[in-house]
Amino acid sequence: MMSAFAAVLAVIAVALTVQVTALARSEWADPFVSAAPQRVPVLGGHEPATHAWSRFHVRYYPMTLVFVAFEMEMMFMYPWAVVFVEEGAKALVEMGMFLTILGVGIVYAYKERVFSWQ
Repeated sequence: MMSAFAAVLAVIAVALTVQVTALARSEWADPFVSAAPQRVPVLGGHEPATHAWSRFHVRYYPMTLVFVAFEMEMMFMYPWAVVFVEEGAKALVEMGMFLTILGVGIVYAYKERVFSWQ
């Protein structure tokens, strides 16, 4: 039991050593402190042209909702594949209903011209 505890402590010690070494080496490689504008995380240090809370055009929202619908489909399909082996036809019918409802939403989005980018 003690050897397993010692192994865990050794791994933690090695991880901390690697982290401290990496931080020290990064300070050694770039000893000059950058000015505030160079620390801006976007655009390579340039000031951003718009504010982070600026609004997006309304045409992005329907496309986002369609993307979320496809993501939800994939999120439910992976566990369903495992349950399908155990449940059989019942799981197949349930997934068919789910895909039908999702398909109706996609057809509606197509008729509303969500997929046509302007």
